[in-house]
Amino acid sequence: MPYPDILHHDAISGVTGSCHQLLVSFLIDCGLFQGAETSAEGRVGARRLAIDFPLTGIKALIATHVHIDHVGRIPYLFAAGFQEPILCSEPSVKLLPIVLEDAFKLGVSRDQKQAERYLKLVEQRIVALPYKTWFTLVDTPQVQVRVRLQRAGHILGSAYVEFDVKYPVGENKRIVFSGDLGAPHAPILPAPRSPYKADVLVIESTYGDRLHEDCRSRRQRLEQVLQHALSNQGTVLIPAFSIGRTQELLYELEDIIHCRVAAARKPARAGKVKDTALDWSNLPIILDSPLASRFTQVYRELDRFWDAEAQSRLKKGRNPLSFRNLLTVDSHKAHLAMVNRLAQTAQPAIVIAGNGMCSSGRIVNYLKAMLADPRHDILFVGYQAEGTPGRQIQRFGQRGGYVELDGQRYDIQAQVHSMGGYSAHADQAGLIRFITRMRHWPSEVRIVHGDKSARHGLSKVLRERYVGQSTHLDILLPGLDDEKLMSEPLPRLQGDTF
Repeated sequence: MPYPDILHHDAISGVTGSCHQLLVSFLIDCGLFQGAETSAEGRVGARRLAIDFPLTGIKALIATHVHIDHVGRIPYLFAAGFQEPILCSEPSVKLLPIVLEDAFKLGVSRDQKQAERYLKLVEQRIVALPYKTWFTLVDTPQVQVRVRLQRAGHILGSAYVEFDVKYPVGENKRIVFSGDLGAPHAPILPAPRSPYKADVLVIESTYGDRLHEDCRSRRQRLEQVLQHALSNQGTVLIPAFSIGRTQELLYELEDIIHCRVAAARKPARAGKVKDTALDWSNLPIILDSPLASRFTQVYRELDRFWDAEAQSRLKKGRNPLSFRNLLTVDSHKAHLAMVNRLAQTAQPAIVIAGNGMCSSGRIVNYLKAMLADPRHDILFVGYQAEGTPGRQIQRFGQRGGYVELDGQRYDIQAQVHSMGGYSAHADQAGLIRFITRMRHWPSEVRIVHGDKSARHGLSKVLRERYVGQSTHLDILLPGLDDEKLMSEPLPRLQGDTF
């Protein structure tokens, strides 16, 4: 009997809007589009909200993690009549209601009573699955289906999904959906470990054609940007999504300040002059996002899911997500006051505000007030989707260009920096390692959730890695004219480091 087919409803023409269906039948993620990305049918993503595929026979939605491009269309899934459970990891159970409440108020209604009724419905549907544990979802004479979540290292609660599909007669299959995979050496969370095997793998490819910079060089570059803020009496604006990136940045910033302050307290070595001009101990780290503050609190409560290094810091009395330099801004009035204060005074500061692609949120007000002033810096630490203001600033900022915000042009005189090393996504090497560290490599790989160049770049390198292996490989690029790339004998690249 053939193993179940897979339908890719979305995340096949870009890096947002993830929604896939395993025809036994389970839905894996149901996310929003962002920026100028479109659905497979070519419709503009911002308007692509309604569920346009049948829900008949779908037994559950499995959420790999709670980023909006993976769960943001759940309200529309409910509106279409979906009444089945939402399965996710234990940390995601805590985070998902916060994400969906915000999405509901932004996209559906700000009426508090409606939001509360909706959240009650969400909480009734959510079922927590512990990591590393098999659960039987279907057990009939025709087929048995089990599912297991494994840590993906992307954000707190993120998971990749393993399906074990068994038939009374015929071949059993292991099908794996990667969700979004985290980068190695990322703060707070353990790096993902590859599954033992996969017959079919559906894998993301956000950075499928790129390599991140070394974690040590990213740390040095971040310190240099902070030094510029201190010495130039300017503000460093860091657009960051409320969950994941924000907490990792706070963790790294706390350590930089901790190490700098500790070094300043030590006696200078013979022949060396201590740098006392920069006051690291009083550099404010401003978290201007009520939503990010809520997520950060949940991160603190779930520290049992942190990695060994982060837990070691806690045992030493440090709190990487709640330290003296950290200031939170909650009300809109306080936000506007902070924007005016930093724009009009010469006080160095670091501001983390959403959203991460500058398409909405409080970061927009900071940009409007500061983009034209060369004292300030804009630091991008995550992917900027095509069509977003973040991509415009990233692309045109170094050329003295401009960006359109709310229909108005703003000249870019602030310094613009991009650090791929802080991406929460695995790069090409990490994605390849996820596959090749399996004991049994997949014979079919479906590459999704990436730009066309990223998907082709990942497929090319993957084909090269399969040369000389006993496993035959079929690579599918759903949505790109249903491209299917067969493995071919190709010479290995010189200096292959994967």
